[in-house]
Amino acid sequence: MNKVAVVTGGAAGIGLAVVEGLMAENYTVYSLDIQQGPTGEWIGCDVTSADAVNSAITQILEKEERIDALVCNAGIHFSSTIENTSEADFDRVININVKGAYHAIRACLPTMKDAKNGSIVLLGSDQCTVAKNNSFAYNLSKHAIASMAKTTALDYAKYNIRANAVCAGTTETPLYHKAIDAYCDRSGADKAAVHAEEGKLQPLGRIAQPEEIANLVVFLASDKASFITGSLHAVDGGYTAQ
Repeated sequence: MNKVAVVTGGAAGIGLAVVEGLMAENYTVYSLDIQQGPTGEWIGCDVTSADAVNSAITQILEKEERIDALVCNAGIHFSSTIENTSEADFDRVININVKGAYHAIRACLPTMKDAKNGSIVLLGSDQCTVAKNNSFAYNLSKHAIASMAKTTALDYAKYNIRANAVCAGTTETPLYHKAIDAYCDRSGADKAAVHAEEGKLQPLGRIAQPEEIANLVVFLASDKASFITGSLHAVDGGYTAQ
């Protein structure tokens, strides 16, 4: 019987690469997303709603009777200082990036506890550990993800449930292009030049591809990482080593 994985935000970008990577390892993969991706099982789900997430997980368990891995990937980017972040924008970032993961983890823990087995991987960022300019709400949300990985790991180790965070560096995804486009619209900068500069900021001289992040996520979800929990894993081309 195939293992079962749930990926929030699995329709595009890193989430889609994770879905594909898990499927290549013979997982049955369910994507919880407001959009349908090109592969995997899809359940339309707004992760900001606890009811929607609980309903989706119930559907999966009725069919599969197990969840071996949960990947909390759903998230949005938002650039602004604290003064220029409206309460509505702040709530939107926290509701998707933090509460979305909170809802998914709470929904999956009971079945993982019963099985005395499970792996939870949270998609963090280089901003789990460092700050960046103009990134008040987003940075706060990613520090929260790092905390969630550590505290969940400690609280549920006795059930053989592992929790880790993958701290991705700048990655070429639809989210990345949306952020760059918004910056160029505001500033009048040339997109090709901005993209090149982003690459130069990384010691390896380029930004990541989604599959490079997904490779580590799939590893951490697997039994090959059976003694790894409570850890933050940088996949950032050396950015946070500077």
